[in-house]
Amino acid sequence: MEPLIVANAHIYISLAIAFGLFMAWGIGANDVANAMGTSVGSGALTFKQAVIIAAVFEFTGAVLAGGEVTNTIRKGILDISSLEDTPELLVHGMLASLLAAGCWLLIATSKGWPVSTTHSIVGAIVGFGAVCIGMEAVQWSKVGTIAMSWVTSPLLAGTIAFFLFRSIQKLIINTDNPLDRAKKYVPIYIFIVGFIITMVTMVKGLKHVGVDMALDESALIAAGIGLFVMALGTWMIRRLKFDPTADKKFQFNNMEKIFGVLMIFTAIAIAFAHGSNDVANAIGPVAAIVGLVQSTGEIVAASATPVWILLLGGVGIILGLVTYGHKVIATVGSGITELTPSRGFAATLGAAITIVFASAIGLPISTTHTLVGGILGVGLARGIGALNVGVIQTIFMSWVVTLPAGATLAVIFYYILQATLS
Repeated sequence: MEPLIVANAHIYISLAIAFGLFMAWGIGANDVANAMGTSVGSGALTFKQAVIIAAVFEFTGAVLAGGEVTNTIRKGILDISSLEDTPELLVHGMLASLLAAGCWLLIATSKGWPVSTTHSIVGAIVGFGAVCIGMEAVQWSKVGTIAMSWVTSPLLAGTIAFFLFRSIQKLIINTDNPLDRAKKYVPIYIFIVGFIITMVTMVKGLKHVGVDMALDESALIAAGIGLFVMALGTWMIRRLKFDPTADKKFQFNNMEKIFGVLMIFTAIAIAFAHGSNDVANAIGPVAAIVGLVQSTGEIVAASATPVWILLLGGVGIILGLVTYGHKVIATVGSGITELTPSRGFAATLGAAITIVFASAIGLPISTTHTLVGGILGVGLARGIGALNVGVIQTIFMSWVVTLPAGATLAVIFYYILQATLS
């Protein structure tokens, strides 16, 4: 039924742009706020500074490294061979999925819940597929793997962050002169950040623009960039002014200043890696709809993502962070446990290492779950009493609800669109 696709072409593309922008706005308000939460909550960056860093590096990551060949259906969750004669059903399903995921992100963000944008769109597509095409159209093994990541990603990030913060306690905090020890050891941590984040970008980000290197080549380049970042960080630490009286009330004030330098690097890096990876949650379905309309309904296996769609995703993400990101930043930055720059660093790096590891072995992973796991790990390293159990229970509940919420909303919106546009 190609004529319907042709007749409604402008409507479909207009709705795809509007819903894609709404979804990208939700990612900015919820997911980017996660990535920046540790920096703001620890006091390393002000909200304004975090917004500027996120705006520049999320946008750069989205536009430069977000242009992967977008699978017609995000993550291969649906078998769409049965829809070749009715491609407009697929367009309606993708539109419904975008709108459903965007609405769920708006609800979660208004409550301050850090949820997974990946799971929001996956839940929506699964709901549309199962109800509107048929249960057999859903690749249930894929959905099972995604559900597994609810447990694996926070657990892994939490474990790494726990041992990272323990090493900071042993080498720096629990010593006679934490400031001198920080000057000595923080450059090594800066090298680790430079190395790990470059690996995140090369393993997870740059495949999108056709740069696909072997793991050992990536490691060599990452080591070089790590050394450069270490030199830059060392220079920044030497320029810091320390106040001898500042340590009288809290003996770690001057030491935490040094970790503040580290947090600037981790904030930049997480923003770029996140922009390159998660912008696909908003633009994947948009690219699928545009591809379908432009091919007058022919379902192609994959379609290249036009630059204007990447720009749409980048702009939406920034708007979301600026206008509504403060709620989730408050939850991540101070709701789970009290963060300082040294604690925030351990949590963020724990999350980044997990992302690299998961990418290398092909595990689906959520930035949100990983970062929350990292913060939990740091809280546990200080003792169970340092954690706000009530906030943690609410966060876990919001994770469990995300898939069914996205699915239910997608089915409702699908039938509305079907009735309106057919």
